[in-house]
Amino acid sequence: MKIAVFGIGYVGLSNAALLAQHNTVVAVDISGDRVAQINARVSPIDEVGLAQWLAERPLELSATTDATSACVGADYIIVATPTDYDPKTDFFDTSSVEQVLATARETNPTATLVVKSTVPVGFIRRMRGVLGTENIFFCPEFLREGQALYDNLNPSRIVVGADTEAARGFARLMADGATASNIPMLFTGADEAESIKLFANTYLALRVAFFNELDSYALSAGMDARQIIEGIGLDPRIGDHYNNPSFGYGGYCLPKDTKQMLANFSDVPQNLMRAVVQANKTRKEYIASTVIAMEPQTVGIHRLVMKAGSDNFRQSSVRGVIRDIRDAGIRVLVYEPSLDKKKFMGCEVVTDLTAFKSECDVIVANRASTDLNDVEDKVFTRDIFGVS
Repeated sequence: MKIAVFGIGYVGLSNAALLAQHNTVVAVDISGDRVAQINARVSPIDEVGLAQWLAERPLELSATTDATSACVGADYIIVATPTDYDPKTDFFDTSSVEQVLATARETNPTATLVVKSTVPVGFIRRMRGVLGTENIFFCPEFLREGQALYDNLNPSRIVVGADTEAARGFARLMADGATASNIPMLFTGADEAESIKLFANTYLALRVAFFNELDSYALSAGMDARQIIEGIGLDPRIGDHYNNPSFGYGGYCLPKDTKQMLANFSDVPQNLMRAVVQANKTRKEYIASTVIAMEPQTVGIHRLVMKAGSDNFRQSSVRGVIRDIRDAGIRVLVYEPSLDKKKFMGCEVVTDLTAFKSECDVIVANRASTDLNDVEDKVFTRDIFGVS
């Protein structure tokens, strides 16, 4: 079976790598560099296990910038292109997804179109009308940043926004590529599948916001946040998972998905969705004000990435912290070895860790690192449990 996958990002590449075990997969991207890397079996993404997977597994995987040739003869065409949140419209920018769908429909009208990009509720229903076909559905991904391949191999569930032969066939393809067995599968309506994705990420953001606000309270009152979190986590209804404080939720998905969920509630009475979005802004402001109150001359930012095993710092929560500290007139140094720039948000970027540690009065780290053990007295972090 031939499968075309548009978008060589975290979602697209991990899906392509999974499906190429048992199918002929052609990955498509506008970046010639990424295409060349895939064809050389080199991962363009810092992703746990992905480089080894591409280099060592016998995959039927190739890459191209030619959308038409990729679509010809494909049984399934997967769209995993970016859908960044547009604050001007209060909605995801789905233009890249719509363009790929139009190309795919024109080039190969018999192919089943699968949208993996996160989209607003009602998108698939609208596109079915625009393209004049019911053979298109949304299959949400539930992948952790830096763990996308692992999560595809060990999915918590497979959700498909249709209940047709093609939809069930696609779910089987995903399950066949996984190492896990007895994977729960759910076949839903189009709107329901889109809602599952947005509500799931909004709940995760809500949980992050809750433990962050708990931590802010403990920090302001001089209490041990760890003791409080461990105590409430013993309630089995709450549990001891996904409870580590941070500077705020960030990354590619949660910030934009929570804002999209809020936009979808524009005509529906709500308080919680708006509170989740606002809580994240408040947390970053509180973290920055706490650091500013220390009256440092130079503040160091240790890494921009949100999680270990990732090279992604899009919408990183530390951005807001940097902005407030910088605007307070405090010198900010950024240590980020994956960033090939001399400046970030107007702040100097350094790659010499030793020099970085010696120059900074306070080192701000969203996640603790053994690299900072020798300057522990300088480090400000809310990473209580030391997990990514």
